[in-house]
Amino acid sequence: MMSYLFGGGSSSSRDAPKKAIVQLRQQLDMLSKKEKSVEQKIAEQEGLARKFVNTNKTSARAALKRKKMFELELERVQGQIATLEAQSNAIESANLNFETMKVMQSGARAMKNIHGNMNIDKVDATMDEIREQVSLSEEIGEAISRPLGETYDEEDLEDELEALQQEELDSRMLNAGRVPTGKLPETGHVELESEEEDEEEELRKLQREMAA
Repeated sequence: MMSYLFGGGSSSSRDAPKKAIVQLRQQLDMLSKKEKSVEQKIAEQEGLARKFVNTNKTSARAALKRKKMFELELERVQGQIATLEAQSNAIESANLNFETMKVMQSGARAMKNIHGNMNIDKVDATMDEIREQVSLSEEIGEAISRPLGETYDEEDLEDELEALQQEELDSRMLNAGRVPTGKLPETGHVELESEEEDEEEELRKLQREMAA
């Protein structure tokens, strides 16, 4: 029984459910035809009983007896149909369970083959190795992208940039014929702001060039 459930057994054993279902369907078809035939006979005998009920009670009584006989036969046929249908449904359900189990077993074997000798410890070790290599790769990338001869001090660089900015501002003011004496006149306020924005842009450009 276990070998049958788990894919063992002969080919005839594995095909047995399908053959049984086919045979049950054939028998059900024959019984259904028998059922219709008996129902027709019952109707005929009931018709005869109605026909002779007032003219020939003997014939009417005989027709009713035959009707009862056919009704008993109909009950037996219908009982057989119900039994075979229940059996057919049970076999179909069992066969469906069997086929589902085979598919699940196939999937389990596939997963087992995929996993092979894998286990959680090996997976963790592999992930640690990957993280280590990624970290190393990032460090190497950072090292090879760092400019050579980078020895300047950030504070010194800022001081130098501020000095350059002040020189540029003084030069612009002298060229414009103005001497900075504290607060600028209100009429030159807008022009000075525009110049300062230009200077800030030039300063940012210079910073980018020096950082490259």
